[in-house]
Amino acid sequence: MGSQRNGFNKEMFILSVDVGTTSVRCHVYDKEAKCRGSCSTKVVALYPEVGHVEMDPDELWKEFISVVKGAVQDAGIQMHQVEALGISTQRGTFTTWDKKTGVPFHNFISWQDQRAADLVKSWNTSCTMKAIHVMMKGLYFLTRQKRLLAASLIVFSTQHVTFRLVWALTHYKKVRQAVAEGNCCFGTIDTWLLFKLTKGRVHATDYSNASSTGIFDSYQMCWSGFLCSLVSLPLSIFPQVENTGHDFGSVDPSIFGVSIPIMSVMADQQAAMFGECCFDVGDVKITMGTGTFMDINTGSKPHTSVAGLYPLVGWKIGAEVVYLAEGNAADTGTAIKWAQDLELFSVVQETSAMAYSVRDSDGVCFVPSFSGLQAPLNDPKACASLMGLKPSTTKSHLVRAILESVAFRNKQLYEIMLKETQIPITKIRVDGGVSSNDFVMQLTADLFGRKVARPQCHEMSCLGAAFVAGLGVGFWRTREELKKLQSTDEEFLPRSPLKEGVDIQSQEYIAILQSWERALRRSMNWYSKA
Repeated sequence: MGSQRNGFNKEMFILSVDVGTTSVRCHVYDKEAKCRGSCSTKVVALYPEVGHVEMDPDELWKEFISVVKGAVQDAGIQMHQVEALGISTQRGTFTTWDKKTGVPFHNFISWQDQRAADLVKSWNTSCTMKAIHVMMKGLYFLTRQKRLLAASLIVFSTQHVTFRLVWALTHYKKVRQAVAEGNCCFGTIDTWLLFKLTKGRVHATDYSNASSTGIFDSYQMCWSGFLCSLVSLPLSIFPQVENTGHDFGSVDPSIFGVSIPIMSVMADQQAAMFGECCFDVGDVKITMGTGTFMDINTGSKPHTSVAGLYPLVGWKIGAEVVYLAEGNAADTGTAIKWAQDLELFSVVQETSAMAYSVRDSDGVCFVPSFSGLQAPLNDPKACASLMGLKPSTTKSHLVRAILESVAFRNKQLYEIMLKETQIPITKIRVDGGVSSNDFVMQLTADLFGRKVARPQCHEMSCLGAAFVAGLGVGFWRTREELKKLQSTDEEFLPRSPLKEGVDIQSQEYIAILQSWERALRRSMNWYSKA
């Protein structure tokens, strides 16, 4: 695919679309990985009932088409100058559809959806699960295989697709009928988009997306037959799993007027990791968006966690598989948005200065757990709370406490990652909307006692999918070349020690961290009926 087409020497570009939780955006990248044009639109979430979160598949499809056309127009180029398309998507959001007609049986059920919470809870406390745990413990005792130890501690989560899919199969008669007739397709957002873009010719996903569903066996690299038979999911509905960098087929020419090769589909956190060029073992990427996702490159082996870190496939390109271990905190952007809605501040840009305007939070602790606490505490019944309020507490103290809590959760995830993986950390790069907050970045560097780098461009998922697609068509040749294209970072260094041999964070923050951890414990198990 050279740049010689129709005798004209035209510059070629890579197109990448990221379907996030709050927006769909498309970027056009040139050879220098500079963004030459972009377009984005809001994702409309539907809340048909309390705890249900959905998206309309047809609306999402229209949004996808419109951002692609908008970005190409914004870049001032023609569609035939697009050499390849890469797609990055939010994870764990799925629908099912009719294989023949391509019509969805129901809306997308979002990763945030809680409809299967009771089902998850009853499975986690069931005799079957207890029996599996005991059996796996026994097998671990005999074989000392760490993955069996992890299996003996495994608990289901609503963020994984598993039980939301079980729920859909029990509640939608059309889905059950289609399964019986062998006419049902299951897919996360990437799979649905591939199906639509190729006019139903391709029913596929990639390893990074598959491994994020909770139904995929990252050790055997296939859909888990054991899990599917355990919870009665039909294996026949799942898509073919392909490499992350793969020729998924071309966009049907009727859609954009030309056929464009689709050369990568990727789950958003894994794509951000690739966009940050975290190619080496020990590279860490922290994305602070709606939630915080911390990922470490664990190399060619899945990391087996006992503390709730999740082993994911980062990407599979050619024969090489790269695994990640991931920890997450669900309420990062959510907490800041909540504070804004309360009018603690008017624009997010003010928060850093407000936090710096006071010496400390005046003893106020904020626990950011609107949707429970994830690793390493793993308590879905925890509540969000503000503790230690006084008559002297000002808005600035509250804002500082909220921002501190984001850095404190970073510290918790980081510590558990160090302890569990035993991998020496090589570099730490941070992206996502909340990373533009200097106070959070500086405090994170202080608490880690390490340099933390922030790229100029915060939208790394788009770039990662573009990088994989570009490598696939020879637009870029090597990963070393990609590292050289990285935009210059802003670096946050831990502030210098106050005394010889004592770092600043242990002096200033040990007491504050301890009282915050006390607040965490008091917020746990709050919703006893949930």
